[in-house]
Amino acid sequence: MQINDVYQAAERIRGRVIRTPVLTLPELDTELGAQIFLKAELHQITGAFKIRGALNKILTLPPDAIRKGVVAASSGNHGRAVATLARTLAVPAVLVLPADAPAVKIEAIRREGARVVLYDPVRDDRDALTAAIAAEEGMQILPSSDDPAVAAGHGTLVLELLAATGPLDRLVVPVGGGGLAAGCAIVAKTLYPAIEVIGVEPRDGDDTARSLRAGHRVSVPTPDTLADGLRHRTPGRFTFEVNRRLLDAVVTVDDDEIAAGMGELWRHGRLVVEPSGACALAAVRARRPDPAGLRVGVVLSGGNVDEEHFHRIIAPHVDRSYAPAR
Repeated sequence: MQINDVYQAAERIRGRVIRTPVLTLPELDTELGAQIFLKAELHQITGAFKIRGALNKILTLPPDAIRKGVVAASSGNHGRAVATLARTLAVPAVLVLPADAPAVKIEAIRREGARVVLYDPVRDDRDALTAAIAAEEGMQILPSSDDPAVAAGHGTLVLELLAATGPLDRLVVPVGGGGLAAGCAIVAKTLYPAIEVIGVEPRDGDDTARSLRAGHRVSVPTPDTLADGLRHRTPGRFTFEVNRRLLDAVVTVDDDEIAAGMGELWRHGRLVVEPSGACALAAVRARRPDPAGLRVGVVLSGGNVDEEHFHRIIAPHVDRSYAPAR
């Protein structure tokens, strides 16, 4: 996969996805002594970046390949993207979701008309379950991250970011399956070879960080983290090879730091960002590494979170005067 794949993806999906805004918060810049540019994928169609990769993948397939429908495993946001695309294309969709996925994500997928199959994230093998459904029903599997076309679609958001900001010193991006980080890193490192690209994982879901230290893919126990979209146990095969080559570091953040980042975005920008979507900013605020004096791009990857749950999470980090009206 090369940057030309990302340029081609950008052409395929042009006009079908939102060119999301790049936001700045003066209070955040002052706090950190840096220029922080927030790529707000919470404003994307379906509320997260996942529509980019899913759409690019579907558009690379021949129509006959999806005639019988599509199946995808997801923690929620990829599933919603796939369900939306399946409705648009008038093909059946089956989404394989963890039983503990946020209700707001499961309900959004069902509203699109997709069939939901729930699994136990501790005991069940979601990939085996997905493959079995595909074989039994003749459906096309749509990967959430570990696929060059998916990663290329995700990388389009950094083309937009850099077009808006010009050169950056650092790019900070959340890491789950690794497709977002891989697509973003290919773009950033090709256009600006000196840029640092930092991946961020939840502390209890640090499979990529451990794998990079080991020099090969390793698995972790099912993560117990607020960041439900980043509960991956093992890096993808394709994405790990890209990320081990291009990422300068992968750092971790704990749930309290994630919640504080969500609170910061709400307090200064009235931005409703889901826990996974706030991980990159959480690392910047924790100064892992220190952003002082730098121009830093931060990917806010999504905003699909139940309103009441969101306000419970941020309550300890937000002054009462900022509480929502009841």
